[in-house]
Amino acid sequence: MSEETARPAEAAGTGGGPGRILVAVYGIFALAAGARAAVQIATRFSDAPVAYSLSAFAAAVYVLATVALALGGRTSRRVALASCSIELAGVLVVGTLSLTDKEAFPDETVWSVYGQGYGFVPLVLPVIGLYWLRRTGRRPR
Repeated sequence: MSEETARPAEAAGTGGGPGRILVAVYGIFALAAGARAAVQIATRFSDAPVAYSLSAFAAAVYVLATVALALGGRTSRRVALASCSIELAGVLVVGTLSLTDKEAFPDETVWSVYGQGYGFVPLVLPVIGLYWLRRTGRRPR
């Protein structure tokens, strides 16, 4: 079996079935976080450079996770695993710091207060992503 004929089956593992919803949600969050960061950086970057840079970083992580989950190949799965792990760590660290050190975050980021401004989806999304990667990784090849 050639590598090209193997790819659609691999992609169906993470980007097919219920994975399509996950990819769509990641895509929406990539767009939302990117738009938010672009506006914040363009209009008032000096007010909260760390917070706005973190929003841009979150957007980049969401884009990376979206593409990697949609592709679903071996390397893409590794990239998706790293993206979801970084995202979860970011949400937990930024969420905690935004509660304990309000001076460090004079304005909100996507991950502030564990994603409260987005209905806590940024907290739940990487957990679902990691679960999905684990679940689809168990399928026979």
